[in-house]
Amino acid sequence: MWHKILLLTFMTMIPSWIFADTPYLDLVEKADKACADGKWIEAASLLQNAIDSEPANPGNVLLLSNLGMVRYNLGFDSLAIESFNRALSIAPSSVTILANRAKVYTAMGHEQEAFDDYGRIMQLDSTYITARYHHGLLALKHRMFDVAKNDFDYLTKHYPSSDEAFIAQATIHSSLGEYEQAIPFYTEILRTMKEPEYYGARAYCYLMTGNLQDAADDIAAALELAPDDGELYLYRAALNKMHFRPDDARKDARKAIELGVDPARAKEFL
Repeated sequence: MWHKILLLTFMTMIPSWIFADTPYLDLVEKADKACADGKWIEAASLLQNAIDSEPANPGNVLLLSNLGMVRYNLGFDSLAIESFNRALSIAPSSVTILANRAKVYTAMGHEQEAFDDYGRIMQLDSTYITARYHHGLLALKHRMFDVAKNDFDYLTKHYPSSDEAFIAQATIHSSLGEYEQAIPFYTEILRTMKEPEYYGARAYCYLMTGNLQDAADDIAAALELAPDDGELYLYRAALNKMHFRPDDARKDARKAIELGVDPARAKEFL
């Protein structure tokens, strides 16, 4: 919901004389409203017009960052990166802009660039939890286990009650095949975030540890929330196979494939 704090960000970070009754402020206010209404094309035009109207205005660094996010919402990823690069040329130590750029880099599949941005944020602000969390996830994805463990252990030590710490520990234990150790962390996550992905993740851990009834309960809870999630049907196919119900397993495997699961993963249940 970044667009809702656009004007607040400006008015609290930039001296009021910069905006006093100017066309620049009028454009910024209109851009904020367009963002709030989800009118991204209009917002992009208004933000660009504001920047062009006063190229030397120090508030442009924030406008450029927001323009980057608007362009990202429009699907113009390369143009979004261009906006962030311009903003960072003005404010190279802005962790907010670096985080925005890292998010877009990740969406583009440019994970090394995102990893580097998150690393830079961690150098600038060790308290920026989400940057360290995403840095660790990217490290884990690319099998840099020591880096991921350091990031996640830091979160657990310094922010033990944070969602990021619980998710980080659940994820790394699952990735390393330590399913029994992962389960308590998923349980903590589910106390506050009853999302299908976490029910599904815990269900997988239960399947891998032979807790079939608990797995069944979690799969059922997840399917109530996300009935079109093919991964859940694959888990239920595995559960049915363990219960010696081959017909039900085949049915669920076919449903999983229908919903986009790779047929090679479902083959053993067909």
